[in-house]
Amino acid sequence: MASPEPWSMENGGSLLMKGSSKEVRPGRTVHNMSSSSLRKKSDISIVSKVRSGLLRNLLINLQEVICGTKLFILFLAAPLAVVAKHYHFGRPWVFALSLLGLTPLAERVSFLTEQIAYYTGPTVGGLLNATCGNATELIIAILALSQNKIDVVKCSLLGSIMSNLLLVLGSSLFCGGIANLNKEQKYDRKQADVNALLLLLGLFCHMLPLLFRYYGKSTDLQSVPILALSRASSIMMLISYFAYLIFQLWTHRQLYEAQEDTEDDDVVSEGGAVIGFWSGFAWLVGMTAVIALLSEYVVGTIEAAADSWGISVGFISIILLPIVGNAAEHAGAVIFAFKNKLDISLGVALGSATQISMFVIPLCVLVAWIMGIKMDLDFNVLETGSLALSIIITTFTLQDGSSHYMKGLVLFLCYIVIGVTFFVLKTPFHHQPNVVNLGNPLMVNNRVLRAQGAIYSIHR
Repeated sequence: MASPEPWSMENGGSLLMKGSSKEVRPGRTVHNMSSSSLRKKSDISIVSKVRSGLLRNLLINLQEVICGTKLFILFLAAPLAVVAKHYHFGRPWVFALSLLGLTPLAERVSFLTEQIAYYTGPTVGGLLNATCGNATELIIAILALSQNKIDVVKCSLLGSIMSNLLLVLGSSLFCGGIANLNKEQKYDRKQADVNALLLLLGLFCHMLPLLFRYYGKSTDLQSVPILALSRASSIMMLISYFAYLIFQLWTHRQLYEAQEDTEDDDVVSEGGAVIGFWSGFAWLVGMTAVIALLSEYVVGTIEAAADSWGISVGFISIILLPIVGNAAEHAGAVIFAFKNKLDISLGVALGSATQISMFVIPLCVLVAWIMGIKMDLDFNVLETGSLALSIIITTFTLQDGSSHYMKGLVLFLCYIVIGVTFFVLKTPFHHQPNVVNLGNPLMVNNRVLRAQGAIYSIHR
């Protein structure tokens, strides 16, 4: 069998096994399927007529990577953010443009990891997708840590989990229920059960430092044990996540293989890689660099945007950042719910929440440890309580393996209530040990009150 031409291998040619006509295709995950709902079919007939091979490859790569998504118009926000930063426009403008520019980049990273998976195989591709699946949140978190903005890191990651569990899943179940009123909506509970267990384990690791803080007797002696407990718990969380990857990619891979339906015209059917391995790798590095640049703009201007818009940094971190940053993935989950493919929608929402809870958050704790920054798993009472209720409500919602629009509506309304809570919360955005946050500027320290009462008694 003659080897395929280099150009066909690099652009649009399917990978063929040597000595056979069998096409090598990696197993497509629900994240890949969700992102594919926002892709456009590219017509390279005109570009392929260019005689220069180098120029032809460049144009086809640009068409596939930049124009191959329905969100390509949002790519303009990235250079506009750079211009706004360079010419010292208002910092809220830099923040808004950077946030919009991150929206299509997250979807393109998923596309590029899938392209690389055609050459590396499903296992390496799955590991790459698991690592880069929440690249935007991870990069924003690490950059915020470098600026010692620990509260921004905690709230943004917490908001991503609640956004996936309540907003994305709730919208998907509600839209799917309305669009399929006359159909019984079923889904496989096996994936949901595994993800629910991991989320409960993550919640357990968040609750213990919080309980330890209020159980401790001495304010000065609490920070070190809580930090040590958080770091030990983070290591256990990472071990459980790696075990989850083994479960997902090796021992029980069949549970996580997305079933494609060739009758769907809205989903781009991909018969093979459309760009080459090194092209995909170069684009992935470039996209990651742009995400890092825009994330730095977001982290550096978040306070100015909050002051200008009259809202708290906590609301922006918990609500706005997760919604805009993962808009493409969220839209894909809703689209598949409309088509009565709830397994894909649940896989996107629960899988992303699990990855953030069991991989991104503990990794940030360990990275902060390496950087000499004291980040723990104590997310305060209101934030941890919101997370706990979100996980419990979601677990009860998915326990019977069937769905209707009322379930989605309840989850969505829970997210609205949480959003309103953090919108009206105007407490200064900092952490104080042994301080009870009452949701207003008055911060009550129990020990100080007791000391004042004792002094008053002595004077009497």
